[in-house]
Amino acid sequence: MKIKVLIIDDSALMRALLTEVINSASDMEVVAVAPDPLEAREMIKKSNPDVITLDIEMPKMDGLEFLERLMRLRPTPVVMISSLTARGSDATLRALELGAVDYVSKPRVDLGNGLGDYAIEICDKIRVAYSARHRVTASQSPPVTAARQPEPKPLALESRGLAGKLIAIGASTGGTEAIKSVLSGMPENSPGIVIVQHMPEAFTPSFAKRLDGLCRVRVKEAEHGDRIEAGHAYLAPGHSHLLVRRRGGEYVCELSSGPPVNRHRPSVDVLFESVAEHARDRVIAALLTGMGKDGAKGMLAIRKAGGYNIVQNEATCVVYGMPREAVSVGAVHECVALSDVSGRILAALSPRERMAARA
Repeated sequence: MKIKVLIIDDSALMRALLTEVINSASDMEVVAVAPDPLEAREMIKKSNPDVITLDIEMPKMDGLEFLERLMRLRPTPVVMISSLTARGSDATLRALELGAVDYVSKPRVDLGNGLGDYAIEICDKIRVAYSARHRVTASQSPPVTAARQPEPKPLALESRGLAGKLIAIGASTGGTEAIKSVLSGMPENSPGIVIVQHMPEAFTPSFAKRLDGLCRVRVKEAEHGDRIEAGHAYLAPGHSHLLVRRRGGEYVCELSSGPPVNRHRPSVDVLFESVAEHARDRVIAALLTGMGKDGAKGMLAIRKAGGYNIVQNEATCVVYGMPREAVSVGAVHECVALSDVSGRILAALSPRERMAARA
């Protein structure tokens, strides 16, 4: 049985391109196309699509307004089609907040050169959205609460207090909302936080700015040489790997333009392996929702170095791929609901550290 896809885009060229891409895949088909959301409403009733691709800027009704109504009245997995602009990145992040599963950028290439990686990316994201369809519906229900976990053994405490502690977070598909949830639960003086979210470079400045406005910790896009301070979070820019190095008695951010790892730059494995090397048993790591295996190898390195690892559980992930891989290699101490991740991170601190974080 093929995945039924509805395309909503005001560009005839984009509708034709997406139709060609989707119909070329053996496991999916386009069941309807619409130039705007108003026409799409009737098509949804008639074709009952499994997944919708949705443009943001359209006449009559923009994609965000339509998405908000769709998720309220008929929750359906949606993949946003976005332009890589500052305005487009802000709108896409808002779409993810409203319930879109993922996004894909509009191609900038001459169609005469072929669809190549773009076709693969679109089809992969439609498959992920289809697999997440029951979670889209479940998101309208009360959140899942994990069973009470035993208190982890607090990690080693340096005499300088929080300066020696480090929190590392990795995520991919569904991660923008998951990261927001975790950071929102962190007190304003929590240990320094370093983050990798698989995301294009045009999006990471907007994402960091949005998080900074919502969370008690200060959030910024990481820059090479940034000193990692308590009460601050550093998001890997979409064009570079983020690593942590030790400089004297402090941690600093290092950016690298090295080759992609697990097809990603930034890569969670690169970040996790660097904190395992330089922070060792002072690391608390969290691996959140995402497709693939990025982060599992690095999380195992953290565990072997004496750090503490937490992953988001399957029930609350958009895609359980990355956490599942970390569990399968024996890297994980706890697997908990998203709503409990920040609490479990804080529980891995000593009472004295928790007091300092909340001061």
